[in-house]
Amino acid sequence: MTHLFAILGALYAACLFLGISNASSVQPIVAIERTVFYREKAAGMYSPVPYAAAQGLVEIPYIAAQTLIYAVITYLMIDFERTIRKFLLYVLFMFLTFTYFTFYGMMAVGLTPTQHLAAVTSSAFYSLWNLLSGFLIPKQSIPGWWIWCYYLSPISWTLRGVFSSQLGDVETVIVGQGFKGSVKDYLKAYLSYESGSIGPSVAVLICFCLFFFAAFMASLRFLNFQKR
Repeated sequence: MTHLFAILGALYAACLFLGISNASSVQPIVAIERTVFYREKAAGMYSPVPYAAAQGLVEIPYIAAQTLIYAVITYLMIDFERTIRKFLLYVLFMFLTFTYFTFYGMMAVGLTPTQHLAAVTSSAFYSLWNLLSGFLIPKQSIPGWWIWCYYLSPISWTLRGVFSSQLGDVETVIVGQGFKGSVKDYLKAYLSYESGSIGPSVAVLICFCLFFFAAFMASLRFLNFQKR
């Protein structure tokens, strides 16, 4: 049981803190370049959609390299099952996680007048995502009037996808804290994760990536915080 908690905690912490690091590191760059964008747009040199697309696409190689380095190191350290399918699923979920955090950081800057306000706003959402991700407070223990936030927390879908893909079919018996059964049964009983969650989790995370990027693109198209 202790070994399982160590695995779950390591994945939870990595997804959260590396994702927040991605979002925070991209915000100063976007904020500085947005000033240049306003000037060039006024001169008729830049168009919002191609510029936003370039801003998003230029992050993809970096995120891909980051994901591969992180996945190779941590997959072996955590001692997951050594299969190509599970490793590729791990890479996929990490890539989508780093991508939506990066795009969220860009969106936060695009929708606010300053980088500092974007950082403050982002921190508020990080706290909600963290608290209601289904890990610190299991889904069944979240009050009914807050359960909607569980489904709107992208971290909850990351954890659901990673845990389900890596541990959702493990039949190893664990004993502790009033529970005796397989790892698969524990994830289903206490965290509401099961192997059938993989496909929906991938789809939802892709939707989060597209939504955050579309909001960033719309902010460049329709908002202008330039004061002169």
